[in-house]
Amino acid sequence: MPHTLPGTTIPVDPGQPDAAEAVLAPLFLAGGLMLSQVAQLTGLEPYVVQNWVRRGFVSPPVRKRYSRRQFCRIATINLLKDCLQLDKICRLLSHVNGELDDESDDLIDDAQLYGYIAALTPRLEKGALPTQTELEGWCTQVLQDYQEVVPGAKERVEQVLRIIMTAWFSCVLKCRAEALITQLDTNGGKEE
Repeated sequence: MPHTLPGTTIPVDPGQPDAAEAVLAPLFLAGGLMLSQVAQLTGLEPYVVQNWVRRGFVSPPVRKRYSRRQFCRIATINLLKDCLQLDKICRLLSHVNGELDDESDDLIDDAQLYGYIAALTPRLEKGALPTQTELEGWCTQVLQDYQEVVPGAKERVEQVLRIIMTAWFSCVLKCRAEALITQLDTNGGKEE
């Protein structure tokens, strides 16, 4: 099964450090992505992305082009939409980024937050459920290069990152359970 960047359809090598940066940087050299490109890279229908913009979850595109920040916000929401309600995702993101359609009050750039998420997901995909202490350690480690814009920002970002990873991992576990149920149905409950 090919690995993809979280919340996207973009294939990546999970062992590559900074996989998100390596893949996303070239995509935005031309100044942004059109809606059709965002839809193709996330697997979302264009109307869903437009709805998220209309509802203020993502700032509007400039000259019909979505920036890297906007794309990363969309990918983050897409990653979480199957495990959290949209209003809870927005509340979570607002905890570190204030008004979601205003980038001037952000404690962390959405692209930077997404990079942290992309760095953590391979650890969770291959292993067992981490303890709270392990997850906290991973989040602390991945946030080493984060520079606070205001005092206390790093603590808030780390808290949000832990919640995002916990929610996402709950979806991974749900998928594992569904695969096991499918296996039961396929081979009549017999172990292979």
